[in-house]
Amino acid sequence: MVKKLKSILGGGGFYAVLALCVLTAGVGGYFLLSGQGETPEPAEEPPQAAVAAPVPDIPAEPPAVETAAPREPTEEPAQEAETVRETEPVDDTPVVAAVPRLVVDPLEGEVLTAFSVDQLVYSETLGDWRTHDGVDIAAAAGTKVLAASGGTVLEVSDDALMGTTVVVGHRDGYQTTYSNLQPEAAVEIGDSVTAGQVVGAVGTTAAAESAQGPHLHFSVTKDGDAVDPETFLNE
Repeated sequence: MVKKLKSILGGGGFYAVLALCVLTAGVGGYFLLSGQGETPEPAEEPPQAAVAAPVPDIPAEPPAVETAAPREPTEEPAQEAETVRETEPVDDTPVVAAVPRLVVDPLEGEVLTAFSVDQLVYSETLGDWRTHDGVDIAAAAGTKVLAASGGTVLEVSDDALMGTTVVVGHRDGYQTTYSNLQPEAAVEIGDSVTAGQVVGAVGTTAAAESAQGPHLHFSVTKDGDAVDPETFLNE
């Protein structure tokens, strides 16, 4: 046996065995080193539950807001007001409500001659053309004539042309004139009359209008100027 081993080692087989041993050792060392060099993968951790954010405490009542204390009024404005009152006197004139003017028709009837101061009208009695400062209203003799508005009797006269005439003064500068009345008037100078009060009766005393028969010649003035009686009655 020993002789046989020596014969094998003594020849070329020795080198073959040696190479096989080196190869075996190298392969084993490779696998040993590669196994130690690998890093084990970490185990997956279980997912953590989400943590809710803490809820802040809400106070039961809102915090009180400090407000500035109201400033006390100074005495200077009051002194200024007193100065104004002293320099500007108070008007203590009593206020009187204006009384509405009541107006009525002095007579109902047909208009014979209308008011005309811009154009001439023909006068049957005088036979000429002239202005007419009033309105002629036809009515039976003796028909009552009424005051057109309240006022004071300023004149009761027997005019040479217009016959028995009554003049009544009213506020705001108005005057009403009632002519061609019967000789006896129903009022006297200075009497206070109301709208609708009888001042006389229709007659035939006006010589300048005798051709027209019984009628009332009614005229109106304001501050001395002739005014259309229709305008005065319908205001």
